[in-house]
Amino acid sequence: MRVTATLPLLSALICCSLTEKLPNVSSPNIIIMLMDDMGWGDLGVFGQPSKETPNLDAMAAQGMLLPNFYTANPLCSPSRAALLTGRLPVRNGFYTTSAHARNAYTPQEIVGGISKDEILLPKMLKEKGYVSKIVGKWHLGHRPKYLPLKNGFDEWFGAPNCHFGPYNSSIRPNIPVYNNSEMLGRYYEEFKINRKTGESNLTQIYLMEGLDFILRQTKALRPFFLYWAPDATHAPVYASKRFLGKSQRGRYGDAVMELDYSVGQILSWLRSLGIENNTFVFFTSDNGAALMSGPKEGGSNGPFLCGKETTFEGGMREPAIAWWPGHIKEGTVNFQLANVMDLFTTSLALAGISPPVDRTLDGLDLTPVLLNGSYELQNRPIFYYRGNELMAVRLGQYKAHYWTWSNSWEELQNGIDFCPGQEVPGVTTHEQKEHTQQPIIFHLGRDPGEKFPISVLTKEYQHVLSMISPVVEQHKKTLVPGMPQLNMCDLAVMNWAPAGCEKLGKCLKGPKSAPWKCDWPH
Repeated sequence: MRVTATLPLLSALICCSLTEKLPNVSSPNIIIMLMDDMGWGDLGVFGQPSKETPNLDAMAAQGMLLPNFYTANPLCSPSRAALLTGRLPVRNGFYTTSAHARNAYTPQEIVGGISKDEILLPKMLKEKGYVSKIVGKWHLGHRPKYLPLKNGFDEWFGAPNCHFGPYNSSIRPNIPVYNNSEMLGRYYEEFKINRKTGESNLTQIYLMEGLDFILRQTKALRPFFLYWAPDATHAPVYASKRFLGKSQRGRYGDAVMELDYSVGQILSWLRSLGIENNTFVFFTSDNGAALMSGPKEGGSNGPFLCGKETTFEGGMREPAIAWWPGHIKEGTVNFQLANVMDLFTTSLALAGISPPVDRTLDGLDLTPVLLNGSYELQNRPIFYYRGNELMAVRLGQYKAHYWTWSNSWEELQNGIDFCPGQEVPGVTTHEQKEHTQQPIIFHLGRDPGEKFPISVLTKEYQHVLSMISPVVEQHKKTLVPGMPQLNMCDLAVMNWAPAGCEKLGKCLKGPKSAPWKCDWPH
């Protein structure tokens, strides 16, 4: 295990070596903070009554709040693939064709991962000498060829999969935690998570890894990209002893409070090093809060309908804050429709790198919006995909549903509910309902909860349909889907013997290969 330090101690270590503020350079540092299953309504600045996110609220006050920011998919793996490629999951291959409109991700038994044909953000940033590190959850494939250091990152501390467990190692291995290309141990073994109490110091470890990386690159005068992706708010949620029992919202709130504290520590660290004016920081989440894990281990999506796994607003509208002192005007709110894929293109623009021209990019350059708060990119659509199906489209204030589905009646009868207490007749359907001939349309300004469809008999409905239909038609006409990566599963490919297991005596023997078509129930 690593020896960790506090922020004051680290500050003391550098007081003599960095006594003056470093000059601005042409390529700003880039930090993307991606939370896991954190909802739009979990932040005080978005109306959470407990007001337990003072650091994030301060970050918003010092930067720009983006209330209309979306993920590219209502599930973890596809949204992360979209962020790092700037492309919809249906283009970059992070979807399944095993069944219609099914969410898919990368559990241990998945055979696939991020395609070798995709170009990830850290690889692009190398053109300008950036050093890149991911801290936390990867989730784009756990087999060796799919891991971060094979896809442009220079460093990694974290895990390839979610922290599910603990498991009986003769049936299913616990998830490994890596330092770069070799494992250091496994969740629930060397890296403890107490399922009964929720205690784990993982967020503190991830915080220190991020602070250390920032310090090393600053001292070396190298531009850096830090992708900080903790997963404490994903069930089973956890927090360190210092934060357990502190929140009015239970254990989930404890995890949010610790993440809020960690964000504050990172921003303070940038100021201590004198690089805040040369570091662009963006905070968001991978998908909506997991309402099916509530009330103890799920968050809040504020006024929005449903949550994770769905293409209603609660599943795909995300908290988003952009922070860059001296560049982004303090206390601004911009209602630009934006998407996690924009972070790919925007990061390249900040670094002065041209985006790749040999592929379709879905991400737009947000720098005009961020650096000129009153600027808006007009008529930008938001596409809501679930697996291989375009479920809905937003254009301006209007959203048209072409398919509706929450989750199946069978799952609902077994206690799995993606929209607890939020049933809207004809909208939160428990079987896949097609509306392509007559989509269900909402005005999200008047009705953010998607409860009152606009009547098809009104002029408003016909006008909106005439605007959105050509956008959908053009999108479908030009779409070239990538090869699906999430179709096949095999117990033999699980984390039985990751690199480095020999040194630790942690290698396990797996079964013989017997691949099957993955079953994605929702």
